[in-house]
Amino acid sequence: MMVAATMRSFTRQYCKLLSPLRLHAVSCRCLSSNALRMPPCAFVPEKYESLPYEHVLEVRRKNLSAALSTYYKKPLLLHQGHMQWLFDQEGQRYLDMFGGIVTVSVGHCHPKVTEAAKKQLDRLWHTTNIYLHSPIHEYAEKLTSRLPGKLKVLYMTNSGSEANDLALYMARIYTGNYDVISLRSGYHGASPYALGMTAVSAYKPGVANGLGCHTTMCPDVFRGIWGGSHCRDSPVQTSRTCSCSPGSCEAKDKYIEQLKETLETSAARSIAAFIAEPIMGVGGVVQYPKGFLKAAYEVVRERGGLCIADEVQTGFGRTGSHFWGFQTHEVMPDIVTMAKGIGNGFPMAAVVTTEEIANSFARALHFNTFGGNPIACTIGSAVLDVIEEDGLQDNCKTVGTHLLLELSKLRDKFEIVGDVRGKGLMIGVEMVTDKKTRRPFPAEDMNVIWEQCKEHGLLLGKGGLYNNVFRIKPPMCIRKEDADFTVAVLDAAITKYLDEVNK
Repeated sequence: MMVAATMRSFTRQYCKLLSPLRLHAVSCRCLSSNALRMPPCAFVPEKYESLPYEHVLEVRRKNLSAALSTYYKKPLLLHQGHMQWLFDQEGQRYLDMFGGIVTVSVGHCHPKVTEAAKKQLDRLWHTTNIYLHSPIHEYAEKLTSRLPGKLKVLYMTNSGSEANDLALYMARIYTGNYDVISLRSGYHGASPYALGMTAVSAYKPGVANGLGCHTTMCPDVFRGIWGGSHCRDSPVQTSRTCSCSPGSCEAKDKYIEQLKETLETSAARSIAAFIAEPIMGVGGVVQYPKGFLKAAYEVVRERGGLCIADEVQTGFGRTGSHFWGFQTHEVMPDIVTMAKGIGNGFPMAAVVTTEEIANSFARALHFNTFGGNPIACTIGSAVLDVIEEDGLQDNCKTVGTHLLLELSKLRDKFEIVGDVRGKGLMIGVEMVTDKKTRRPFPAEDMNVIWEQCKEHGLLLGKGGLYNNVFRIKPPMCIRKEDADFTVAVLDAAITKYLDEVNK
């Protein structure tokens, strides 16, 4: 209590000091009558001097595709970022707990990453990988040293969709098989091959896609048919009862039976690949029963398929206990794809596989103009250094566990908070109409709470098959006070929503 009071006093004095200096500087928002404020931030953004807000909206309407949707009723015009903070054109400060859709890993404009990029810009912007240049070779050695086993051969691309496309291409060439299995509710991108592996109808354009792609039941222990209170590798379990005997998991066995049935009824006798995220991202931070992924890999390999780990969101220490999400499942994939946090927001991605698989792929001419770009590789190297130097994997474990446990108190407090789940700083809060039926919370009501959080300076994502999951995946540099602020804002927003509904 004394620490909290001291922090509030410091924040009030700090904001009072800054306010007369610059009108566009750090803002302080009150959550309720107790004047709980955002954690302090000494960074002062530059004054915004670009296009007026209304003109930006007009350009967006006229000159950008309608397919590019925006968040919030009044879209944010972001001007500058610093670590876990974002600032709009008026200097208003926001705690970014979505990390640019799980992409800003070490912090917005991290000084070391920014400096590395500046130096490389002065040296060499671009040359394709038909020439030798040190950044790609330095990065290849540095990245593959962080992968276990025989995962030592690297292909650079520009996005997660490209990486997953390439991974499936490799698997089909290596195995000589065609069919691929993915999980329902899984998202792996929107490019031609990746869209087939994506199993969320909102991303399906209504044209032919996904030839040879089949889906199996999502092993969701909260919303799925089977699941109990000991299934997940998470500090927070579901509130469902569990009758499993020690050392066994009936839910895992049932979902594996569904996978086997999918293979028997929908796919050829021999398959090319199985792809899964260690924890679902867009699908709503779904965690599988412990042992599911390991058993699934065994079943897939019996059918001649390769196992692809989609680490686009879970990689680079975000889960806290391990550098890669697949390591939490005690499995060894044949191919690993990665993007997003790999470049802290710079467009880069990668596929890592074994020498044997890579050699088979060499019979096809593969070329990517920007893959392995000198600036991208320089930034990627700096990101790896910062993760280690700043202790960000451990921070994910410590702060993430604290945040999960605090969020679980909201589940105990509110009937509409159905589930809290995740590992490290990959967290989901699933909203329901009631815990008994687990009926998804209506989208319009979800938006009311979401908008209220934004008004208090908290940016959250949304996801899940029914878009009823708050996705919390911030820059990995957040602090305990940022986690507490997140919980306080979400608590206040839910309380206000319920007060309005119950009037």
